[in-house]
Amino acid sequence: MPSSSAESATTVSTPGSPPAPAEQPAWWRDAVFYEIYLRSFADGNGDGVGDLAGVRARLPYLRDLGVDALWLSPFYPSPMVDHGYDVADPRDVEPVFGDLAEFDRLLADAHRLGMRMTIDVVPNHSSDQRRWFRAALAAAPGSPERARYVFRDGSGPGGAEPPNNWPSVFGGPAWQRVPDGQWYLHLFAPEQPDLNWRNPEVAEDAEDTLRFWLDRGVDGFRIDVAMGLFKDPELGDLPTPYTADRRGHGPEDGVLWNRPEVHDVYRSWRQVLDSYPGHRMAVGEVWVRDPGELAAYIRPDELHLAFNFRLLRAEWAAAEMRAVISQTLAACAAVGAPTTWVLSSHDAVRHLSRYGGGDLGRRRARAAALLLLGLPGPVYLYQGEELALPEVDLPDDALQDPVWERSGHTERGRDGCRVPLPWSGGEPPYGFSPTSVRTWLPQPTDWGTLTAQAQDRDGDSMLGLYRRALRARRELGGSDFRWLEGPPDALIWRRGDVVCALNFGAAALRLPPGEVLLTSEGLEEGRLPTDSAAWVRSAPAAP
Repeated sequence: MPSSSAESATTVSTPGSPPAPAEQPAWWRDAVFYEIYLRSFADGNGDGVGDLAGVRARLPYLRDLGVDALWLSPFYPSPMVDHGYDVADPRDVEPVFGDLAEFDRLLADAHRLGMRMTIDVVPNHSSDQRRWFRAALAAAPGSPERARYVFRDGSGPGGAEPPNNWPSVFGGPAWQRVPDGQWYLHLFAPEQPDLNWRNPEVAEDAEDTLRFWLDRGVDGFRIDVAMGLFKDPELGDLPTPYTADRRGHGPEDGVLWNRPEVHDVYRSWRQVLDSYPGHRMAVGEVWVRDPGELAAYIRPDELHLAFNFRLLRAEWAAAEMRAVISQTLAACAAVGAPTTWVLSSHDAVRHLSRYGGGDLGRRRARAAALLLLGLPGPVYLYQGEELALPEVDLPDDALQDPVWERSGHTERGRDGCRVPLPWSGGEPPYGFSPTSVRTWLPQPTDWGTLTAQAQDRDGDSMLGLYRRALRARRELGGSDFRWLEGPPDALIWRRGDVVCALNFGAAALRLPPGEVLLTSEGLEEGRLPTDSAAWVRSAPAAP
């Protein structure tokens, strides 16, 4: 077996010139963000739904976990068809979650505890209950009110057919007819009409929203459907049969998603963000296939970060993960941006379950934590991954994701990764709510050993591993990155004086000599067993 300490010829450096002596480095370039899916994090008022007061009460937990920043899912007024991603007013707070005063208190407390706060914005579409859309329905075809959305006449006799064959991400057609015969576009649910970004009024309003929250002190934004916004103005049919997945990776690229016009929007947004102090930032939810296309969103005058979903989609295999890491680091380096790593989110099956579930999935998820946190650049954690939460197979009558109904009950949707967190106790609601025993999605009855309370004092628990890894991560060597030689079924890389290794193979892996900082599993006679990872402080190899 090749020595794990021999350096390979492949080197990728995360770019970015060192700051001038008086300049503070941008905090987001290597930060650990924690995604809070608000409905499911913590309930402060006892109605079974998570809220801002619940988050505020749990801020000490997040501080002790060791994260640098929070990402809060939408908390704006909404009919909740898509649980907040159907926004009726982007500059207020949904009463279910609290009010603006409660948001301000949460933001102030997070800052006081040393954590940044970023929030979701949803620019592709609005709720059909937004004042703008209600005005559009009341107005005539061709009116300024309708010009804020994508209204078109239908096709076929009497315009009775949709304008084209575009599909909704949530299933079914992407067009809904209104009583006067026109149709409006909704790439998600019918209650989420797409905004017309070719209308300057839409762009101006979005920037007003950014400034509203920046003026309140937020540190940045996560941009929902960031590769959307603009659609092919010709509205031509897509080729059939469709080969795209649910996020439109197929013939829809360049028609429904990822059009060049979107980059002008983010150049304008970057100017807004840069006009505020404190390195305000934005990260894009960018679903594209090619690393170069991803990197186009994070050029120096556009977004600061964009999620690398290729790692989230990668199989548990050394060769595939190495290729994803190398290709994405290289593409982002070419534009001077760090790579943003993520393994789970409110839109994806939890990675513990993707990696096999049960004991196998837990073992691999522990190793994946050290993979994720051992890479250079910012990291996004999803609530509950630090508790080893699996995907939940909910009963049919509990499902609420619009995907379930829109797909004709053929796709179960995303509810399985959104089940409320278990905090304490041996049975539901596990301390999630101070009074209610019924949470908005039901919790499994066997989560008693997974609560934060149960794992709190166990250094070998998943929570203990994440806490230790987040502390140790601060000792890793900045942004440098170099692959080291090793067997084909292992990933071994160096950051500064720390070597990180993940063993996918059946045989135990010899580690380089040095101080073992952290392992996901116990070593076997000094070797790293299968499906486990380690960080070792090791002297650099001689040049």
